[in-house]
Amino acid sequence: YSEAFNYYTKAIDACPKNASYYGNRAATLMMLSRFREALEDSQQAVRLDDCFMKGHMREGKCHLSLGNAKAASRCFQKVLELEPSNQEAKQENKMAETLLDLEQKADFGFERREFRKVLFCMDRALDVASACHRFKILKAECLALLGRYPEAQSVASDILRMDSTNADALYVRGLCLYYEDCIDKAIQFFTQALRMAPDHEKARLACRNAKALKAKKEEGNQAFKNSHYEAAYQMYTEALMIDPNNIKTNAKLYCNRATAGAKLNKPNQAIDDCTSAIEIDDTYIKAYLRRAQCYMATEQYEEAVRDYKKVVQTEKSSEHLHLLKNAQLELRKSKRKDYYKVLGVGKNATEDEIKKAYRKRALMHHPDRHSAATPEVQKEEEKKFKEVGEAFTVLSDPKKKIRYDNGHDLDDDGGDFDANNIFRAFFGGRNGGFSFDSSPGMFFGPV
Repeated sequence: YSEAFNYYTKAIDACPKNASYYGNRAATLMMLSRFREALEDSQQAVRLDDCFMKGHMREGKCHLSLGNAKAASRCFQKVLELEPSNQEAKQENKMAETLLDLEQKADFGFERREFRKVLFCMDRALDVASACHRFKILKAECLALLGRYPEAQSVASDILRMDSTNADALYVRGLCLYYEDCIDKAIQFFTQALRMAPDHEKARLACRNAKALKAKKEEGNQAFKNSHYEAAYQMYTEALMIDPNNIKTNAKLYCNRATAGAKLNKPNQAIDDCTSAIEIDDTYIKAYLRRAQCYMATEQYEEAVRDYKKVVQTEKSSEHLHLLKNAQLELRKSKRKDYYKVLGVGKNATEDEIKKAYRKRALMHHPDRHSAATPEVQKEEEKKFKEVGEAFTVLSDPKKKIRYDNGHDLDDDGGDFDANNIFRAFFGGRNGGFSFDSSPGMFFGPV
């Protein structure tokens, strides 16, 4: 075909007023998929001879391949005026009508953000209009908006290889980078698109959003770095309002806000933010780790174990395995009696603090203190009195306390014990002059 093109070009140079030469060169260019050049030749052919039916047919086919359905239809109608029974023209005209219908459906779907529907229409349209950059760009934009960035990049890159100044393709390349959280590179492409087409509204809006998002995120990061957690929390909140469609960046913003929220002692809000990040991107390991930490802080150990298991499945590092093991230990410990809670002390309580707490709780729950209460209350207080004694037995014994803190089962160590004996031993017993039976008032004054 290239050789034929050269011969037809020589013929046109020798006889520039011959319509058939232009028509034949147009046909050659169509075989070479150079439809824009073919369109020019076919238009020149019908300008020289308005009754040149093949010229009108080729012009219509070029318009069709380039996605100009209305112009194509006018050409095929002209052919039918010249030859009403031309079956090829009738068939091509139906193709033009189908193409116009697909284009209208795609435009309607895009307005309603039904991107999969638009993609379906564009795939069918490109079967007819294979050289239509407009349809390719719309397909690429929908692919980007559906998160199919490699496919979108591929389509846009193909166009840019043929036309490096195509503003729409530059915009789509920038859009893919923007949605992949490569904000700086995205801004470069949007800026280049605006240089090629200063009135490109989509590129202008995307560039403005990208710059605003970058600025707010950086302000939040700087505020967090300076320990201004409330300001950081606010900055991340404002950044999240800029573009709900930028899911990758927003997932990071939710996780960042969760980190700031944890610093502000807002664990539940932090958990919600991590969950939002995971709903956006269920592969976001950092969000799982942050949420697991918040679950640990709020003693929701089963949830923490679940998140750490998810992390280990994806990234089985020694650090992650350690975190999972620790969460499983805390979960196991949480299913036992919390002796620290029974005594009302913290996990780092000293020996003296444990003794003081026991004294207070033992006096508070001793059965004789509630001898006038209802049977139900007496039973409940007796149960609490025994638990206080059991807690003190473990936490006052250094060896048992270490084993308890490490999550070991102490059932075999506890044996049977008498809470009253522990009480008497602590307060001096009968021989020490502090018998509960003989001097109740001594024990049951104000606590």
